[in-house]
Amino acid sequence: PVLLLWVNGLMMLGFAGARQPTHLCNESLMLEKLPACGKSFEEMMKKVDSKKWCNLTEFIMYYDNFTQCTESEANNASCFWPNPLAEGFITGIHKQFFSNCTSEKVHWEDPPDEILIPLILIPVMLTCAMITLVVWCSKRSDIL
Repeated sequence: PVLLLWVNGLMMLGFAGARQPTHLCNESLMLEKLPACGKSFEEMMKKVDSKKWCNLTEFIMYYDNFTQCTESEANNASCFWPNPLAEGFITGIHKQFFSNCTSEKVHWEDPPDEILIPLILIPVMLTCAMITLVVWCSKRSDIL
């Protein structure tokens, strides 16, 4: 029976393939390396006028480099990306650079009456005209 279990175990290893070594996330290494990404992003953002920090097209390449850097450092530390620690770091960078980039609430209001009345009446009149035309045509087809 022991030999049978041993052979069974060997067969299962063969079918399952080689086992991948499990690596635990080295959070302290990741937290040590992420600030370099932030520093690099900060240096790149100095090239952009601070008034344009809310316009993503002005710095999209810099932000892409920052994102790739944080992902690479997380992977080098055997951590998934994104993860809560990396997200916290990225949120800190967002607060540093983009805290004033809130979108303004749009205040909607009705158009003036000169525009609103035709916008309502034209579809109503067209609907009435189409109904009249259909009824008239259906009565005429009875005659033919």
